[in-house]
Amino acid sequence: MIDRRSLLCTGLGAGLMTLTPLRALAAERGLDVALVNARVWTPGAGGTRMSAVGIVGERIAAVGADQVKALTSPRTKVIDLNGAFLMPAFTDNHTHFLIGSTTLSQADLLSAKDRADFAARIGAVAKARPGKWILGGSWDEQRLGGALPTHEWIDAVTPDTPVAVPRTDLHMYLLNTVALKLAGITRDTPDPPGGVIVRDAKGEPTGVIKDNAKALVERVIPALSDADTDAIMRQGIAHALSKGVAQIHNPELDWRTYDSLRRLRAKGETDARFYAFVPLPDWEKMAAIVAQEGRGDDWVRWGGLKALADGSLGSRTAVFHDHYDDAPDQTGVRVTTLANLREWITAADKIGLHVTTHAIGDQANDDVLDIYAEVEKVNGVRDRRFRIEHAQHLSQAAIQRFAKQKVIASVQPYHAIDDGRWAIKRIGAERLKGTYAFKSLMDTGATVTFGSDWPVAPLDPLTGLYGAVTRRTIDGANPNGWLPEQKVSMEQALTAYTINNAFAGFMDDRVGKIAPGYYADLTVLDADLTTIDPLKIPDVKVLHTFVGGKARYSA
Repeated sequence: MIDRRSLLCTGLGAGLMTLTPLRALAAERGLDVALVNARVWTPGAGGTRMSAVGIVGERIAAVGADQVKALTSPRTKVIDLNGAFLMPAFTDNHTHFLIGSTTLSQADLLSAKDRADFAARIGAVAKARPGKWILGGSWDEQRLGGALPTHEWIDAVTPDTPVAVPRTDLHMYLLNTVALKLAGITRDTPDPPGGVIVRDAKGEPTGVIKDNAKALVERVIPALSDADTDAIMRQGIAHALSKGVAQIHNPELDWRTYDSLRRLRAKGETDARFYAFVPLPDWEKMAAIVAQEGRGDDWVRWGGLKALADGSLGSRTAVFHDHYDDAPDQTGVRVTTLANLREWITAADKIGLHVTTHAIGDQANDDVLDIYAEVEKVNGVRDRRFRIEHAQHLSQAAIQRFAKQKVIASVQPYHAIDDGRWAIKRIGAERLKGTYAFKSLMDTGATVTFGSDWPVAPLDPLTGLYGAVTRRTIDGANPNGWLPEQKVSMEQALTAYTINNAFAGFMDDRVGKIAPGYYADLTVLDADLTTIDPLKIPDVKVLHTFVGGKARYSA
């Protein structure tokens, strides 16, 4: 039997290193690294600015020019940042890290100019890797005229190569005829629960499958070897560090990333920190791991579970109270039944596991908030930090409930400037009032955290910051911002990317701000984000990313 007390007490927070021995060590031997001549920003400091940070080992030992100077010795490595902007390193609250890492070596389909260009890019990969599955390179039909692609777009250039490429939201795949045959999908294949096989007027599969129907093809895709998986993960880590990201939360629906991270950690530091979530239905398996082994360490942690309430807006599988404006017969797809969500969340929470739930539509968000309230009533009040991933389309009542129920809104601001090009077609103007409502949530006192949803959006916090503070859609059609009343300040956006993300991962006592005793996880940029023209944010460059006191990336 699993000991509930051991799960509730294990590994939610390692706490600050005791400052007395840290300061004594710095005084005795001097700082290891001194970052000087910087413009230092940290959450909650207001207009107060320091200019130097001192590091001993993995931790910050001193902040401020006088303190750093007093502890600098001949052995200290002094790095003059020449006025650069120094901040706590970014944390990304939501990635599909292995999938994203895989795309780094796949076709770029998002920038395809038209259908012919789209097919040519897939064809080039098929020619270079004949017979091998093409799995990467996400697409967006809104950039190609608005109609969903079909297998006929790509069959001619992939006669012998199976293709299963995801839509940018990861809720749909486009399959070619080869992949349809391998998956056994025909006109007679029924839609699985929580999934959709898109069909033409004659009832034949078009090649697009949605949500739980993706499992039909995933079961026939050959698994990567452990060595190949770990090599791909390493590429992704290097990419993240180059963007100033020191920690990644990975709310995933399989165990592959978790397994790879454990293998990588067994070989030493992973260079970036990870918080790995696994599927909610597997809560008993994760509970057994936590009971036996704890929750990992501050490089690779686990103990989180991800649930899936609905699909996505782009796929018309996000669950709404009312029908889609452009599909009057549809209100979305419940990817997990409410009964299962309620049962599994209650059981996992009861023994102290951390739960987050994907919810896009207003009905799905209301349902999850209701379930969270029921679970707290049944299991009692404690510091559980329930999260909702995306929280994209909210009823006005739901906006108030996040703060009241202490539910964390784990949002991804780039989606606002991407979906803002076409969201009104799906749900109309009235429901847009609760769409990507970042400022409204913050105004209520809710904890809002920022991330990317990579590879759905770029793994680049600067693009997220740009989206959050400008709300300018990527098509240039909204120069003053799409739903501009939801713009947030740079201070709010940076806080969401740093200490709020740390809080959402139970690490706010040791990462997310620049203070003595905290890990020296730091990002250095070539421009001051608090004073720059917001339109120039995309031009800002990452100069250094420090994790645990060590420069893991330098431009």
